[in-house]
Amino acid sequence: MTVVVDDDLWSAIGDPTRRRMLDLLLTEGEGTATSLSEHLPVTRQAIAKHLGVLDRAGLVHVTPAGREMRYRIDDAQFARAVAQLAAVGTAWDARLGRIKRLAEAIQRTQHQTDRERKNEGAEHG
Repeated sequence: MTVVVDDDLWSAIGDPTRRRMLDLLLTEGEGTATSLSEHLPVTRQAIAKHLGVLDRAGLVHVTPAGREMRYRIDDAQFARAVAQLAAVGTAWDARLGRIKRLAEAIQRTQHQTDRERKNEGAEHG
């Protein structure tokens, strides 16, 4: 099962500060670099750069508001990110299930081999 992942999208949300910003925007509905910087341990200028990354990835919409820019989550792109995350999780669950079954088969084979060796030793001893 191959899952198509948008690397630019995942690169944008791969940063913990940007994920926190997305969380704030989801909670507040919208925000500016100034309002977001009040909740995060980084400068307003750093917030503006992070918002630029989120904008290029299509995760936020930007609207001019006087001297500032207002940012809102792009619901469609955010839903796409969530769907990709769910698909990746499902794919990894399947892979881990296969790995578990292989490990159990190896373990069963090893136990069987150990029993056979023990029985051979008892017959010869």
